[in-house]
Amino acid sequence: MDCLRTSPSNSWIYPTVILCLFGFFSMMRPSEPFLIPYLSGPSKNLTSTEITNEILPVWTYSYLVLLLPVFVLTDYVRYKPVIILQGISFIITWLLLLFGQGVKIMQLVEFVYGLVSATEVAYYAYIYSVVSPEHYQKVSGYCRSVTLVAYTAASVLAQLLVSLANVSYFHLNVITLASVSVAFFFSLFLPMPKKSMFFHAKPSKPASQKTPGQNAVPEEAHRGDEAAHQEAGTLPRHGEESQASSPKPKHGTLRSCVQWFQDLRECYSSKRLFYWSLWWSFSTAGFNQVLNYVQILWDDKAPSQDSSIYNGAVEAIATFGGALAAFAVGYVKINWDLLGEMALAIFSTFSAGSLLLMHYTLSIWVCYTGYLVFKSSYMLLITIAVFQIAVNLSVERYALVFGMNTFIALVIQTVMTVIVVDQRGLNLPVTTQFLVYGSYFAVIAGIFLLRSIYILYSAKCRKEVQSPARPQPEEPRNMDMATKL
Repeated sequence: MDCLRTSPSNSWIYPTVILCLFGFFSMMRPSEPFLIPYLSGPSKNLTSTEITNEILPVWTYSYLVLLLPVFVLTDYVRYKPVIILQGISFIITWLLLLFGQGVKIMQLVEFVYGLVSATEVAYYAYIYSVVSPEHYQKVSGYCRSVTLVAYTAASVLAQLLVSLANVSYFHLNVITLASVSVAFFFSLFLPMPKKSMFFHAKPSKPASQKTPGQNAVPEEAHRGDEAAHQEAGTLPRHGEESQASSPKPKHGTLRSCVQWFQDLRECYSSKRLFYWSLWWSFSTAGFNQVLNYVQILWDDKAPSQDSSIYNGAVEAIATFGGALAAFAVGYVKINWDLLGEMALAIFSTFSAGSLLLMHYTLSIWVCYTGYLVFKSSYMLLITIAVFQIAVNLSVERYALVFGMNTFIALVIQTVMTVIVVDQRGLNLPVTTQFLVYGSYFAVIAGIFLLRSIYILYSAKCRKEVQSPARPQPEEPRNMDMATKL
């Protein structure tokens, strides 16, 4: 390990290994697929109404309240302290789950877990401050894939322990507590970054002096005239356009806030990025809402006290299927500018159909199948959306845009929770909630279907307008051009 710390050529390996170990053990939580059966079982003896309407909404509210302050704090203190805070929050969450009793304590659990969710931004942003740009893509893949592997392994382990070894849900939570404690231990060994994205950023070099790989986008993304950039929705890199704008305030914090505002305004001025971000925010809000309450729906279809349940197996298959779908995106060769929003419409329709099926069916197996389709569709589309948004943004900007999209998703999810779930709202039963969620995704599918029709029609009209203007001296050449078009 010491040689990895000191060798310049291996300087990216040590922090990547430690961060991946933290990510693996923090996501190795076999108790999660069986959280609702644990809360409604003899250990906690909570009713479905208490869990649905009084306990689970607290996570949404706390996540929303904490996200922006934690986002700013994460950059200001340079990531590592926030990762350590996440490790401590994990431990507190599972100590309360194991030894706490009553609705109030479980609400506190959800609040602390909201802090866990808000501090997750530090895990994904940390690595960019300690490795050189040429390793960004590689280490990002490692850090994201290890959490996926851990979640799948935890779900499989949980199902095997429950079905074959008859392990209690209480002991699954003990295993989870041990795992997150190991994650906290590894977080202490992360090297402290010397810089961060905004508050402690190093002065940017002029474009002509940047080293290869300094930006996350290939050089080809910057070629073409201004009209081509506007048509494709591409954006100038971080700091290029801002240098010519109004003078920055002298105070560092205020200057960073002004820079954030200017960057967001420039990013969302791109229509393509705006609509992909719009889908991201609305779909993520619905996805989180479904994940938050799907175990309650499963418990309603097949009560855990009366039948064998396979939540762990379903979560493992859904995660693995979503990973395969996301992996397949890299090998699909289509014009995303032209057909991307059609893909959003089609797979959002699948999501809507699967949720409506989960509402109407009486079979737990059909309900499980609907969830598999829903989660796989979302993971496929969110992978496309992440790529489409990030491809023309620098690291600083896509961290900012992703954070803002997540915040908007939380606002939408909070409104949905207050209206649909909360006691102060409609207080709908869980089966009716899934009718609402299915309708919600149907509306999203309809919006992007109309958008895709408009895009295809506009592209066709542009071709028809451009065709007469082309010179036609050589008939074979014109036929060749028509074939290409």
